[in-house]
Amino acid sequence: MNVSFEQLKSMVVFAHIVQQGSLTKAAEQLGLSRAVVSYHLKKLEQQLQLTLLNRSTRTMTLTEAGKVYYERCHAIAEHAQAANLHLENLKNEPVGVIKLSCPVNAGLQLIVPALAQFKRLYPKIDIDLQLSDDVVDIIKEGIDLAIRGIALTDSSLQATKLATMKTCICGSVDYFAKHPVPESVDDLANHTWVVYQRSSATLSLEKDKRRFDVSLKGGISTNNAAARTAFVEAGHGLAKIPVYDAWPKVKAGLLRTVLDEYKSADIELYGVFPPGAAGSKKLRVLLDFLKDYFANQVATMGI
Repeated sequence: MNVSFEQLKSMVVFAHIVQQGSLTKAAEQLGLSRAVVSYHLKKLEQQLQLTLLNRSTRTMTLTEAGKVYYERCHAIAEHAQAANLHLENLKNEPVGVIKLSCPVNAGLQLIVPALAQFKRLYPKIDIDLQLSDDVVDIIKEGIDLAIRGIALTDSSLQATKLATMKTCICGSVDYFAKHPVPESVDDLANHTWVVYQRSSATLSLEKDKRRFDVSLKGGISTNNAAARTAFVEAGHGLAKIPVYDAWPKVKAGLLRTVLDEYKSADIELYGVFPPGAAGSKKLRVLLDFLKDYFANQVATMGI
């Protein structure tokens, strides 16, 4: 069976439907109407005389034939993307759009200032930044680069380490005006904590190869890193905070670090991206820039 140009388009549309999990999301990703996406799917099934997707009002599942056919269609779409990336890399100056995702607080404290500098260096690269504390599906959402503080767990993606960020124990000046400054790990049990729900309720510290575990208890807990720091700054307790978040407030005299001789777990910052994006010139220059930018930032933080 000869494959027409129209069928090739339908195959690429089909691959996007499966990746996005719905006709509507595939239409948004491709910049088409839902009706056009539906047309391509129906036309493809008519040409093949096979049902590729079982669809209801709420669910969509691949048939056995659909699973086999999707693998081929997905490969075609990836090869087309690779061809575009190759041509993009032949250009003297990187151009195009980079869609990024990163946690809210890290985005505001680190990524936004970095991208502001990056945009001045590479004005032809447009930035689409999405801030969310959820771990987004970068394939479904069409994300080129996700900034994450965890190691790669999905083998279908690729990752590169961008930076190692230290953490510190902080309290506000107002808080320490009412409570004694802790001089040992044992003293921490007598303090109120602002509990961050996205990390463990037990703080682990290390000194001279000895490990100390502290149970964190307090009247305020939150799932948002910026809110955690704001509560600490307002005098509601201690918290373990990333140095990049604490340092400006320490310099301003709003926060004070304690027990700096004890080491707490670092934050490993990773850039995660689809395997097909690895050859993109615009993504490579951004990753290289972020590594250098973060290295300079870490060097200037005095904690």
